[in-house]
Amino acid sequence: MDIDKLGLRRRLALEIWRKLEADTVKSHPLRQLFWECTLRCNLNCRHCGSDCKTVATQRDMPLKDFLGVLDNVAAHTDPHKVFVIITGGEPLMRADLEQCGRAIYDRGFPWGMVTNGLAMTRERFKRLLAAGMHTATVSLDGLESDHNFMRGNKNSFRTASEAIRMMAQEEDFIFDVVTCVNQRNIDHLDDIKNHLLSLGCIRWRLFTVFPMGRGATDPQLQLSREQLHTLMQYIIRTRKEGKIAAQYGCEGFLGAYEGDVRDRFFGCQAGVTVGSVLADGSISACASIRADYHQGNIYTDDFWEVWNNRFQPYRNRDWMRTDQCATCKYFRYCKGNGMHLRDENGKLLFCHMERMR
Repeated sequence: MDIDKLGLRRRLALEIWRKLEADTVKSHPLRQLFWECTLRCNLNCRHCGSDCKTVATQRDMPLKDFLGVLDNVAAHTDPHKVFVIITGGEPLMRADLEQCGRAIYDRGFPWGMVTNGLAMTRERFKRLLAAGMHTATVSLDGLESDHNFMRGNKNSFRTASEAIRMMAQEEDFIFDVVTCVNQRNIDHLDDIKNHLLSLGCIRWRLFTVFPMGRGATDPQLQLSREQLHTLMQYIIRTRKEGKIAAQYGCEGFLGAYEGDVRDRFFGCQAGVTVGSVLADGSISACASIRADYHQGNIYTDDFWEVWNNRFQPYRNRDWMRTDQCATCKYFRYCKGNGMHLRDENGKLLFCHMERMR
């Protein structure tokens, strides 16, 4: 496929989307709030963007400190409209996770979590449900050998699969599975899909490694031009097949694939509808964004004031019109790509359009 041939209908749709996004940026309603509750992790993944450790130098954030943020948010907006996503590290490393979830739920905030599933037992899953957990995301990066290679643990595939099966068996529980597509598993996507279907999974998000953390320089994790096209075409076929709701991750404008591989057009929501509180108290957007773009800290700043007044680098992207973005005809739609793909100097680290040309 010629990635630059958008076609009239796609261009018109993108223009409508662009205007809607401009309205959203102007109002910037907080809709998702990530809480990086710990930097501890029970795995050692090859593609980890945050380079977490079993024993982290940064202590877990005390629950009361995050609840102070939620009380601040609830004083200004309806908590039922702000979805809290607990992440890490690995949230299940916290012995008080159920207490955290219940306190969040009791304040009116729906919540879910992102997990590798290694420590998810049936008993703990039931306790988390009782604490008000609404959703979850589980990582599965291939069948046994490929997944365990990525995760560095011989039990990881089995426990992740068991966690997925448990969630699928829970009536009305909404969850999805994320898969990091790489050199090892790109030719086995059908096998992964069939395994997920056998477990009862009906939502599948596929993403590629972005150049941060451990995965930045690992050649086994980076896809070639041809492989990226293969992935996009696979997602299109799978979506048409209708057995599982597949889509590409949120990062990156995809040109002629826009509208076909995701449920929405690309638009980086970091700092627009998505905020985060990191383990050290930093106020940021999504947890994947580097420290250079943190906007404050809950220990010194009022979260809501920061959310309303200090996220201009996210909401006015004109500063990104440099290097290859300066003359790109798609900047009006892309707005310089995802914020997590910018280095400390604002330089774009990866462009999906360039890679696929």
